[in-house]
Amino acid sequence: MIPIKSAKEIDRMRQACRSASEILDRVTELVRPGISTKEVDQAAADLMHEAGVQSAFLGYRLGHRVFPGNICISLNDEIVHGIGSQRRIQYGDIVKLDIGVVQNGWVGDTAFTVPVGMIDERTERLLRVTEVALRRAIEMMHEGVRLGDVCATIEEIAMRDGFNVVREFVGHGVGRKLHEEPQVPNYGKRGSGPRLKAGMTLAIEPMINSGAAAVKLLDDGWTVCTADGMPSAHFEHTVLITPGEPEILTWRGKTQLR
Repeated sequence: MIPIKSAKEIDRMRQACRSASEILDRVTELVRPGISTKEVDQAAADLMHEAGVQSAFLGYRLGHRVFPGNICISLNDEIVHGIGSQRRIQYGDIVKLDIGVVQNGWVGDTAFTVPVGMIDERTERLLRVTEVALRRAIEMMHEGVRLGDVCATIEEIAMRDGFNVVREFVGHGVGRKLHEEPQVPNYGKRGSGPRLKAGMTLAIEPMINSGAAAVKLLDDGWTVCTADGMPSAHFEHTVLITPGEPEILTWRGKTQLR
């Protein structure tokens, strides 16, 4: 069953999503050449403490594995679930920041890809196309629309520009838990899937590879990379389905779509 939030629950979701987005904005400003990804992760932890929220990722369990980071920070060919370390960010990197917080029992989830200085033309286009795919998908999210139509749109936009979507990792419902029903793949069949209803809150998160779609898991058991070593981009918003236009709950500041 896909949870439908009440008006009171939606207000709490708005608060959590606003906190997540504000923290993402502030963490984005710290990304620069020479800073380690561990320093960025710790800064995010400090900002969460200051805001009175908790990380939705720290301590997340998947089987016997426990996620050790406060945020997911993934560089270049790393797609998602990267862990802060002593690795230092370099000029020309792209840095994916994925931030989830828990506030008063509700989760806000958002992500952004930060270019560090000048990046090559194809990678710049990759970031732009991934943002466009997210925006176009959100624009479709009206009551009665089939989820498969939203998912298919993301893949169509990616492939039109010669890119490929990640198939093993997907968006999801979000609310009291980080991962709720339904799964929201970045590919799909038009006319399929559940119909969207007012009160649903979904994390839409295109993960698009510059090269092939294939991925590999690093030895840390968490970090997912492209199998061919090509760059990948990741953008995410938590979206509320309403009787009218979709509401981007994580829409704030510098992380707004271009």
